[in-house]
Amino acid sequence: MRCTPIPFHRPYLPPDASARVQAAVESGWLGGDGPHTTEACRILEEILGGPNVFLTPSGTHALELAATVLDLTPGDEVIVPSFTFASTANAFAVHGATPVFVDIRPDTWNLDERLLTDAITARTRAIVPVHYGGVACKMDVIDRIAAEHDIAVVEDNAHGLGGSYRGRPLGTFGSFAALSFHETKNIQCGEGGAVVVNDPDLLAAAEVARDKGTDRAMFFRGEVDKYTWRALGSSHILGELPAALLGAQLDSFKVIQNRRHEIWATYRSELDGWAAAAGIEFQSVPEECRHPAHLFALLMPSAAARERFIAHMRGAGITTAFHYQPLHISPAGRARGRTGRAGCPTTVDVSERIVRLPLYPDMSDADLERVVRASCAFQVASVGGPAR
Repeated sequence: MRCTPIPFHRPYLPPDASARVQAAVESGWLGGDGPHTTEACRILEEILGGPNVFLTPSGTHALELAATVLDLTPGDEVIVPSFTFASTANAFAVHGATPVFVDIRPDTWNLDERLLTDAITARTRAIVPVHYGGVACKMDVIDRIAAEHDIAVVEDNAHGLGGSYRGRPLGTFGSFAALSFHETKNIQCGEGGAVVVNDPDLLAAAEVARDKGTDRAMFFRGEVDKYTWRALGSSHILGELPAALLGAQLDSFKVIQNRRHEIWATYRSELDGWAAAAGIEFQSVPEECRHPAHLFALLMPSAAARERFIAHMRGAGITTAFHYQPLHISPAGRARGRTGRAGCPTTVDVSERIVRLPLYPDMSDADLERVVRASCAFQVASVGGPAR
């Protein structure tokens, strides 16, 4: 008997999601900054502990908004990890800035803070740490280095809502942080994001830049008698329909997170012996980090072993996936960026061997057991010798 396929990911829809979206439709307020936006921002600010949050159409928009407020221009440089999604670099490159690609650590797969000082030049304007899988970068070290060189920090926290570093929520470090609510994220509304403004001195500029460069928000608050074009900006406002769905997701935040952690912990405990015997590694989660169970990844002994594992799981009706291709060797990365002197050998190695297992809130215990059983049935050593 054939089993029902297990997808890699399935967006979670809270029971009241449809009703909330319908209520938004019936209200007639479909543009942004309505009651659903206000409520979603309130919950996000509560989760983060107080910073100002603006919803955006995507995490990419949030990063682009930060780049606009920082007034990046051609010739400026922005340090980013090579192991990340294209948006992390592209959001700054569209302003003419040069992405400087730095390698990742072999344990957490995060930006290697030990390589930062060597990558900084007189043109460096920002450092963009990415919390891979929601496991925090060494933010105390990164913030210290940035402060010593008067460089802004913009957190790419697309994976990390609900995570923390030394007890401090991810998304509250640096001048800005970007959140993503893409359908693959823990909290999602199809497409969507948010910019977190941690520096109060940049709040007014961020508000103008997100609303096409106008002071319209001040007008609606009665602070000016008419609104006008004040500065450069773009349309960085999320509409009320996705905001309504986002609000339903945020109200279910604890339910979503509890289930994701259950699945993550099961993978970690049930696969431990098999992985150790096969030479398969897990992402390291340092003691000072609390992750949000965004993903569960295996680092296979070789690229060939990864391809055989993906095929093996597909044969069992289970979809798995690899992840980022290194930006420093991508066509756009070569054309628009540069690589630090140390190169990015760990990025290349991890990108060739990493594979992610299915993880989504409504995954049943039976399907979870199927994934564990199928994984443990995979033998790394192929006929004729070891895989590596």
